[in-house]
Amino acid sequence: MALIVNQGKRMRFAKISFTVAGWWGIAQIIPLFFLLNEVGQRSPPLVTHPEFYFGFLVVALAWQFAFLVISRDPVRFRPIMVPGVIEKFGFALACLALYLRRELSVRDASWATIDFLFGVAFVISYLMCGSSGAKDHALIRERASKAMKEI
Repeated sequence: MALIVNQGKRMRFAKISFTVAGWWGIAQIIPLFFLLNEVGQRSPPLVTHPEFYFGFLVVALAWQFAFLVISRDPVRFRPIMVPGVIEKFGFALACLALYLRRELSVRDASWATIDFLFGVAFVISYLMCGSSGAKDHALIRERASKAMKEI
């Protein structure tokens, strides 16, 4: 029983991080599907290739759902955390580069700090759900399987 409690404490941070990141991302991305013209007016030039705009949104939205999947079982889905870290840090670094080139306002660039912080949380989650967590997870599954056979 202590094994389950220790694993739960280790995974709690990861579950919360990925759940919050997923729902935050969904809340931020879905409105953009309806704001194509406003985005182009607020940040000229107008979007000339809507397939790239909507393609980006769909891929970004898919990642938010992947974060929610990871949040359900962080130890099992630990390998998927790595591309999640790349997604978060990649966006933050892209915004930083655009800001340094004076192609992105401070206000718009500041939104990337949220992605950067989620990236940090994802790295911490990855480390916390490391190999000992995977061993604990396998042991729990083995014990549960034995218990089911005894019933």
